[in-house]
Amino acid sequence: MNKKLYWDDTKVFLAIVREGTLSGAAKTLKLGIATTYRRLERMEEVLGYRLFIRDQQGYKLTDEGRILVSQAEILEQAGHAFDAMATGVNASVSGHVRLATAQGLADHLIIPALPKLYSAHPDLTLELVTGVSTINLQRRDADMALRLVRPEQGKVTIRRLGELGFGLYASESYLQRKPLNKEETMLKNADFIGWPETHQNLPAAKWIEKNSRGKCCLRAGSMSAHISAVEAGIGMGILPNFIALTKNLICVRNDIGCNQPIWLVIHSNLTNSGRIRVVADFLSNLVQENQTRLA
Repeated sequence: MNKKLYWDDTKVFLAIVREGTLSGAAKTLKLGIATTYRRLERMEEVLGYRLFIRDQQGYKLTDEGRILVSQAEILEQAGHAFDAMATGVNASVSGHVRLATAQGLADHLIIPALPKLYSAHPDLTLELVTGVSTINLQRRDADMALRLVRPEQGKVTIRRLGELGFGLYASESYLQRKPLNKEETMLKNADFIGWPETHQNLPAAKWIEKNSRGKCCLRAGSMSAHISAVEAGIGMGILPNFIALTKNLICVRNDIGCNQPIWLVIHSNLTNSGRIRVVADFLSNLVQENQTRLA
């Protein structure tokens, strides 16, 4: 006789995915750890395969478990919608959203605006995955992304929200040490802040390599490090305009051709999720409201 799959056990599955530990999931679900473990065991037994790999750091998804996450989340949202319809009230949006984005956008655009989002949706939680490395939504590295590079493949929906402008910036102390003139030769003996080899696909990295002839006084793999280095007067660097102008830095050149589109990318299986739509609308409005400053 085939064993029955209890759909309610998907709540345990998702809680462990989001919390990363059995104890964290049990606390979120307000269940005992033993009960949480038994329900996970029951689900794995019915499915016939492991959903997680247990190690000292916690619970990590297996390949089979990773495939089920998006479907479990669809089931979760369907349950919320059913509850709302059955009770005749609009259920408030709740849940966890994992958003991948660039560090600069997170620090200077998204985080300052979060109080407004949380005020409207107090039961919503956001996890920011920052960096310039490519995030794979198919692998569930994140639920959605606000990126400067358009994904070329994957089961995702993509929307262009706006543009992020870049310029070549320097500090006043640097320009006092190395005055520049208006000629093209102004960059010949300049000190540049560059990117490591792993980041040479970035437009800013390509521009720096071309104009510095591969000679940089400092290379760093994060935008925050570039900003700090330019502020310290170590050299000139290509920075987002909307950040650099708040640091009292001087724009040496703004015609460098490094502007990048801002893309909103969502895993296709999550486009009908209420919590994903709320965060997507929040990001879309945020970029539109700040487009002049961003560009």
